[in-house]
Amino acid sequence: MISIIICSVSREELLTVSENIRKTIGVPHEIIAFDNNQLQKGICEIYNMGAMQAKYDVLCFMHEDIEMQTLGWGEKLVELFKNNPAVGLLGIAGGGYKSLAPSSWYNYHLQENGGFYCNLIQGYKHTGRNDSLDYQNPRNELLSRVACVDGCWFCVRKSAALKYPFDEKLLKGFHGYDIDFSIAINQEFQVAVTFEILLRHFSEGNFNRKWMDAICKVHKKWGAVLPLNIDMIPESHLKRIERHAYEVFLQEQIDNDWYPKWYLIKLIWSTRRSRIATLSFPYKLMIRLLKMKK
Repeated sequence: MISIIICSVSREELLTVSENIRKTIGVPHEIIAFDNNQLQKGICEIYNMGAMQAKYDVLCFMHEDIEMQTLGWGEKLVELFKNNPAVGLLGIAGGGYKSLAPSSWYNYHLQENGGFYCNLIQGYKHTGRNDSLDYQNPRNELLSRVACVDGCWFCVRKSAALKYPFDEKLLKGFHGYDIDFSIAINQEFQVAVTFEILLRHFSEGNFNRKWMDAICKVHKKWGAVLPLNIDMIPESHLKRIERHAYEVFLQEQIDNDWYPKWYLIKLIWSTRRSRIATLSFPYKLMIRLLKMKK
């Protein structure tokens, strides 16, 4: 019933998560794991290879540093897709608004924001903090529509994954694929977060320069589609809040000294295709950028 696809870099973690899956999933399944220490491919290419090889109609893409907590989660997953035919992609964390301003699947710099939807036990391998239950359910629902989902664990109908494959030509590393894939699926299907499946993720994200490089590529690609306003922030407010969020983003890049201003100008120019961008929108951002200093 479920094909599980894993891009592995640790044999020990893969063995552990595979045993955990077998004990908790509760339905027929297969685990398609790729040893990327040998293959040395980007995660998009690995995931596309897995989707092509999968024999079941539901695909689950997951990191290997995960422990499933919900017994019978596979049965619940199959039921969710069966009972919600419009849903093409399911995750355990996501945001109800995907901004035009570059960000992860949730932009904290927006003055008005969509909901933050999350149900997982978060570990902190990099910082050493104690694990904590991250439960955010602003609508008090079992299933909430979102704009994008987090990449640590998400599941998709195989038909949708084959129609909208991961963009391995654009994203050759290990970042940005979840946002890009969510936006693509959202063009035809609904994307949602379920609160009926719980897992433990042993490490937090690493928002480094490589991550930002991928995010910028995704935002250039989808400039004509963004923002995705699933949580229905008043459309008349979007130009204002997006300009502010973009200015915060630009100042962060100047402070980090990651990109020259000419690169940021090209990124700003991609916003002109957005439905919220009047002719003055990119030009005002460019002027603001040119005045910025560290």
